[in-house]
Amino acid sequence: MKAQDKCLLVVEDDPGLQSQLRWSFDGFDVHLAGDRASAIAQLRRAVPAVVTLDLGLPPDPGGVSEGFALLQEMLALAPDTKVIVVTGHDDARNAVRAVGMGAYDFYEKPIDPDLLSLTVDRAYRLHHLEQENRRLAEHQTRFALEELIAASPEMLKVCRAVEKLAPVDVTTLILGESGTGKELLVRALHRLSGRSKDRLVAINCAAIPENLLESELFGYEKGAFTGAAKTTLGKIEVADGGILFLDEVGDLPLSLQAKLLRFLQERVIERVGGRTEIPVDVRVVCATHRDLPALIREGRFREDLYYRINEAVIKVPPVRERQGDPAVLARAFLKRFAVALNRSVLAFSEDALRAIEGYSWPGNVRELENRVKRAVIMTEGASVTSQDLELEPGAGDRQPFNLREVRETAERAATLRAWAHADHNVSRAADLLGVTRPTMYNLMKKFDIQE
Repeated sequence: MKAQDKCLLVVEDDPGLQSQLRWSFDGFDVHLAGDRASAIAQLRRAVPAVVTLDLGLPPDPGGVSEGFALLQEMLALAPDTKVIVVTGHDDARNAVRAVGMGAYDFYEKPIDPDLLSLTVDRAYRLHHLEQENRRLAEHQTRFALEELIAASPEMLKVCRAVEKLAPVDVTTLILGESGTGKELLVRALHRLSGRSKDRLVAINCAAIPENLLESELFGYEKGAFTGAAKTTLGKIEVADGGILFLDEVGDLPLSLQAKLLRFLQERVIERVGGRTEIPVDVRVVCATHRDLPALIREGRFREDLYYRINEAVIKVPPVRERQGDPAVLARAFLKRFAVALNRSVLAFSEDALRAIEGYSWPGNVRELENRVKRAVIMTEGASVTSQDLELEPGAGDRQPFNLREVRETAERAATLRAWAHADHNVSRAADLLGVTRPTMYNLMKKFDIQE
């Protein structure tokens, strides 16, 4: 690792000791701070992998109150940073307290630079391994959820949640606006779960009339009602051993909510017209675009059922909140429909890409897919324009307040945008950004963009 990649913050109010420590860590990019305010400023600016923190800081250099207050603030702002607390000789009580608060380790004065350097190196190696593991986990998630097209941090977070929940047999509730891809996530849950060899059975609670929904879910016995010529299994029974997906569960009639609750509690069903309790082994996944707590307040959804179906919750963000995803999704749809419809449409025009990025997409992925499909059919040229999409160019950025985060966010957004505009061509993306190819490769590595 290069020195500039190994960032260390030394928080020490003694100028002589500051100078000694600076030269002791010649393999690190060392930043210095002498009080709480400057330490927080350096933490925000440099985001160090490791911090050495002397608890005796002004205005309480003889005590530890200021040091502990700073430790607590650092752990809240940068939980991944490894903080090594420097304590007085035989001050075991404060050392234990610091580690209990979340400090990585402690070191007793008087300081031996060589021994402290070993502790710092060990902390840095752990930090580096944790970052690598995080990147590897993200790669694995992308591979496991290959059906999903996602580049934004918001959707990658959702993908990681799916990967973690898939092997665990808990009732899962997926929340999100219509058209955000909730059914794709359910299919990914099924594929990654231990039930993948058995069926995924889906039913849309809003699409079936209320008088038919009960028999669709629970099945019916022969002769249970007029037209019931034979015993028929319901969706729950058909899904035995696999996963039952209840889409738009917020539209489930109140009359059936009690029966569904009983099934979730006891894992047995009774068919319509039947008297026998039938055990069913099935994992239930629900999805809805509705505000369930609001429906509970209105008396339209049972509170006990709500708490039974949300043992684990996945919130899917709308497309307008997925940084960089609209252009990536649009390109994927363009390639798919150009092949499917046998059209020679190759790309989006610049004004089309600006329109895609600026539009709020109230219909989410479904609307984006439909607009691209219609544009591929209607366009008369080799590229799709904003007019073909029936959109007007526009833009609207959401930026964080912290200056470092603003720079990082803007750099990432610009890189992803150039990558999408250049259709994954390194040279063209570098030209759009006004950087060299080596710099472009560095940006791709930094933001984990794969060729």
